[in-house]
Amino acid sequence: MSDMDSHNFPGASPLPVSENPPQADAIRGAASVRSGGHIIGEVIEIAGSSSKVVMDTAILAGLLDHHDTTVRMAGQVGSQVKIRVGPAWLLANIRTQRRYEGQSGLVVAEIDFLGEGDEEQLTGQIYNFRRGVTRYPTPAAVVYAVTTADLKQVYASDGRANVEVGTVYPTNDIRGALYVDAMLGKHFALLGSTGTGKSTAAALILHKICDLAPEGHILMIDPHGEYGSAFKQNGKVFDVNNLNLPYWLMNFREHCEVFVQSKGDAKQMDCDILAKCLLAAKAKSQASAGVAKLTVDSPVPYLLSDLTTILQNEMGKLDKATNSAPYQRLKSKIDEIKADPRYSFMFSGMLVGDTMAAFLTKIFRLPSEGKPISIIDVSAMPSEITPTVVSVLSRLVFDYAIWARNEPQRPMLLVCEEAHRYIPNDDVAEESSVRDILSRIAKEGRKYGVSLGLITQRPSDLAEGVLSQCGTILSMRLNNDRDQAFVKAAMPEGARGFLDSIPALRNREVICCGEGVAIPIRVSLDTLVEERRPASEDPIFSDLWRQHGGEEEIIQRVIKRWRAQGR
Repeated sequence: MSDMDSHNFPGASPLPVSENPPQADAIRGAASVRSGGHIIGEVIEIAGSSSKVVMDTAILAGLLDHHDTTVRMAGQVGSQVKIRVGPAWLLANIRTQRRYEGQSGLVVAEIDFLGEGDEEQLTGQIYNFRRGVTRYPTPAAVVYAVTTADLKQVYASDGRANVEVGTVYPTNDIRGALYVDAMLGKHFALLGSTGTGKSTAAALILHKICDLAPEGHILMIDPHGEYGSAFKQNGKVFDVNNLNLPYWLMNFREHCEVFVQSKGDAKQMDCDILAKCLLAAKAKSQASAGVAKLTVDSPVPYLLSDLTTILQNEMGKLDKATNSAPYQRLKSKIDEIKADPRYSFMFSGMLVGDTMAAFLTKIFRLPSEGKPISIIDVSAMPSEITPTVVSVLSRLVFDYAIWARNEPQRPMLLVCEEAHRYIPNDDVAEESSVRDILSRIAKEGRKYGVSLGLITQRPSDLAEGVLSQCGTILSMRLNNDRDQAFVKAAMPEGARGFLDSIPALRNREVICCGEGVAIPIRVSLDTLVEERRPASEDPIFSDLWRQHGGEEEIIQRVIKRWRAQGR
């Protein structure tokens, strides 16, 4: 058989119809190793970032026993190929395959260009890899199989701070790393269906970041109480027992969400009355003495008893023809919340002092003292107030960053688990303060040093535009077609070949693309040691349902905690 270059291949023609398709024997003759590696095909069409190549199935089959695991994967969907253009190598990802019509033994593959690197003269391998394409190949350019040595150069750290989270598929020894500054600077999202290892992946990434930056400032919203056990050594856990969130840190809109229950025109009337009385209550506070411009949004301590007294007094000033129902509704709701022990973590009479500095210090980890992450366990909070709590904490992060712009910079990371609960799209929920503040952080947080990490199993339920604000997307297996389509729309064009494999990912495998990686990669995540894992393991029914004993004591302990509404 003759060499590939000695054959006169026709120019690229519209596919699938071709009068003179490349002959299988012509490509097959190129199975020998050349400078640059194994030749497996040639380019037949160039169309910007997405182009087409033709490959010989016999050559690909012959490489299945190759000692290099990367070469063994040559030609498969999701694998990479390289094409020489002048002194540079172009790296491309195989997105789709189909049979070449009119010629047996050949397959046509669509490829997405990922970037380019220089050629090392002695070995022909890639080095100094970077994103983007300076010069495209022409039809009939030779296509080579990528080697493990090539990928090591492509994935090699370029000196930027990074954390290694796993092994690049399909290799056994190339480490997959995330560039921390790029990932956090432009937000990130971790997506995956239930049971794919999403919580463990989140814990792994955050542990790696904490190990790299022990003086960091991370705030994580934990709706299921599963991350506290994972960060005992390097984090602080806050729940209903020790959060002690002062109610007066709420802004006016958040006050309305808690105290105003009416709808329509009555709601606006109640809000107007609350604004007037709330401002008067804050004005009575000693802490307001040094505030030049006191507003209903000012985080100034005030007494709930002052607020109810002012409401009562205002109601007494009304003439008989005026309806006193709005005042009565507000006063009754405030008294109800004050008396309800479920809200004591926020509306306790012990939280009337000016503890804002102490609260921000402990929640934001300023200083971190080797424990850079705060886990806010909201699982035991009443469901009707949880969104408001998340709103207050998120807004405090953002507002602090705004008012601290002239101070030494302390960037913060806000991680929101089950993000679709708090930033739902218009079809799922109405407007809310938590949705608005998280959407604002997604759009503007980068300017103020606030990074947002979203974790969700239903990306299609997120508010429109939020996912597209995430510069790095980490996608585990997604089973829902709607979710897959949503993620594909948000991912960069060069990651298309990887996206098609999202439904086929194994547990603890993730596709990483965007600013946090050099090129899109598929990574098999590292295993976390037991004490660093979240409490999210699936129960082993076949084993646990063979165990018995101690049920009476279990029931009594559960009822005690249930009635006390505490853990």
